[in-house]
Amino acid sequence: MTDLAAALTVAVEAARTAGAIHRAHAGKALTIRSKSTYSDLVTEVDALSEAAIRDVIARTYPDHAVLGEEEGLGGGVGDAPFRWVVDPLDGTVNYAHGFPFSCVSIGLEERGERVVGVVFDPNRDELFTATRGGGAFLNGSPIRVSETPTLTTPALVSTGFPYDASGEGNLALVARLLRLGVPVRRPGAAALDLCYVACGRTDAYWEFGLKPWDSAAGSLILEEAGGTVTGRGGEATPYAPMIVATNGRVHGELLALLREG
Repeated sequence: MTDLAAALTVAVEAARTAGAIHRAHAGKALTIRSKSTYSDLVTEVDALSEAAIRDVIARTYPDHAVLGEEEGLGGGVGDAPFRWVVDPLDGTVNYAHGFPFSCVSIGLEERGERVVGVVFDPNRDELFTATRGGGAFLNGSPIRVSETPTLTTPALVSTGFPYDASGEGNLALVARLLRLGVPVRRPGAAALDLCYVACGRTDAYWEFGLKPWDSAAGSLILEEAGGTVTGRGGEATPYAPMIVATNGRVHGELLALLREG
């Protein structure tokens, strides 16, 4: 078992370093290009932030593997027992448009188990952190999920859509909740969606097609805040084709709605 407190310190340093890059380039002309589709954007800030994160991690853990959204898998030797999972700028489309809902997400896995999670929102100077078994925190204060008992209390729920036409499949699921009168939001940064459930700002979240760097850190933070994260089939993983994350109280009800048909 690695020293989780030391690893958390490194993750926080890396997240704040990347967040400073976000701030330095905010509101300035960006070099923007598309990746998988015309709406799947990447900027120079993504690359600069990931390089900075990798540098911070390598200073303390040169033998650890790093899986990043921009540079893929690097570092480590063979099947390295430690893997950092990094999204240097989650919510790139938001960031490129000046819509202030974006963040840095950094998780650490030890032999496949998520053990450290840090999500930093430089727009609000909000730092969400967690270590396995150590609880979840926002700017150093403990956080817990909401006590909303049912979806029709009503709960406040968020979701997201992939960048291709497969997102149409989510419209029917959104419609099911809207017919019940459940408010649904689409903020556009998965790591923050998970953290907002963790601190009780929302009660549940689901999304298709996330990558490990989208959910590694935020899912641990949510679990340590008392929430539940599964796939649509109930499998206990944040890496399923659909992630379902809730305060735990509404989990079964939301799963049933998402499984209909």
